[in-house]
Amino acid sequence: MTRTLSFARWAAGGYASVPAPRAADPARLQTLGGPTMGTHWSLRMDNPRMLPQTAVREAIETVLAQVVAQMSHWAPDSDLSRFNAAPAGHRVELPQALAAVLARASHWAQASGGAFDPTLGALVAAWGFGPQAAPAGQSGPPDAATLARARATGGWQRLALRPGAAGAPPSALQPGGLQLDLSGIAKGHAVDLGAQALQQLGLTDFLFEIGGELVARGLRPGGQPWRVQVEPALDDEAQALALPLQDVAIATSGDRWHVRAHGRRRWSHTLDPRTSAPAAHALAAVTVLQPRCADADALATILTVMGPAEGTAFADRLGVPALFTERLADGLLQRRASRAWPFGTRAAA
Repeated sequence: MTRTLSFARWAAGGYASVPAPRAADPARLQTLGGPTMGTHWSLRMDNPRMLPQTAVREAIETVLAQVVAQMSHWAPDSDLSRFNAAPAGHRVELPQALAAVLARASHWAQASGGAFDPTLGALVAAWGFGPQAAPAGQSGPPDAATLARARATGGWQRLALRPGAAGAPPSALQPGGLQLDLSGIAKGHAVDLGAQALQQLGLTDFLFEIGGELVARGLRPGGQPWRVQVEPALDDEAQALALPLQDVAIATSGDRWHVRAHGRRRWSHTLDPRTSAPAAHALAAVTVLQPRCADADALATILTVMGPAEGTAFADRLGVPALFTERLADGLLQRRASRAWPFGTRAAA
């Protein structure tokens, strides 16, 4: 029996690239896309009722704009940036959606023993990622004093959320200098919201993706599962995995596209909150399957931080379907999978 789940294809630039399915009626299979969050969103949908594409686009772009307005650390006027700029001791009111994502992020921070942390904004800036470039005059890694200052302002345990009650909105206390960064979960959350918006329009069969994170719903025209390829972290089409996808979300985290270099040294944008440094191991990428893309997003980050051995053990303990791609000493790539991974690890001959 053929198993059917959802997965994302890695492509140049780090964006998922979904091969066009074969449609029973080509007119029903429609494609939309556009820029968002410093990357792109894309949609392939079976549109049997021929809903106006303008209405579909508007529904997607409305929810994406809401996520950016609430959770972007690049937008200086976002709700997240407003919290980051608040003075010490100030309690900041939060939109319900932002509070819910922060609560979920805190859940994964605790579950992972701190391998996931939504309060790494200062550390991200110290390493030269995020909205701020590397500090002036810094060509290599940050010095010990800079890292110490960044560590002192962070820590997910310092995030004090208060749920809304009796008509009062949710809020969070700014303890002083705490810098939120939801890069490890907000994009997945946006994918979930986009999928919900499509379903509210009556669409039941689609692939919706943002920057390599994807939700598959239903079937393609003709009744077959959506098919998406999973590539290794190098441009080697022969090593791609083609998987049938239906009603599942995926997210991929890896070090191929977002790196900084100094001389012969390179470091990933994925920071290990436990060491205050980029994750240092042979893991090139991790892809995770989950019902919700926000959880897949967070888990992919966690497993990337942990690395192959610790990450596989963590995934097995939680029953998380995950595929790890490791970089060997000779430059070749090797895949390993958690016990819950439902597919093989080798491309079909």
